[in-house]
Amino acid sequence: MYSHLLVPIDGSDVSVKAVHGAVAFAKEMGARITFFNARSVLPVSMVGTGTMLDAGTLEHLSLVARENAERILAEAQAVAESAGVPCSSEGVINDLPHEAIIEAAARHGCDLIFMASHGRRGLSGLLLGSQTQRVLIHADLPVLVFR
Repeated sequence: MYSHLLVPIDGSDVSVKAVHGAVAFAKEMGARITFFNARSVLPVSMVGTGTMLDAGTLEHLSLVARENAERILAEAQAVAESAGVPCSSEGVINDLPHEAIIEAAARHGCDLIFMASHGRRGLSGLLLGSQTQRVLIHADLPVLVFR
């Protein structure tokens, strides 16, 4: 039924569980996976704090973000490869992850977005919003939310 899954991941515990769920699902379907990570150069904890950053600090933060994304994607690929599921990965810098996820699904020709439910609660959920909910609202293709 599905042949190519886009699996957005961010390294959180629920995202790691979704990787395992997506690999099992893809194996059952005979599908391949593209793991995807959209990241901001600035950590969420720094956004809106008025912190002044020099070019060296910004370059360092960018390097750390890229290394973290590469690690997260490599770990996900290792899970898929060990299960014999064909996979690839992509990481991008984008401050609007839900848009990047939808664009990546189209770019890679995916027919299903398989993503974790992040279940943010309280004030942080109101301020940051739910990327999963935004993908559900705006995506033109099926979205499977893994819990």
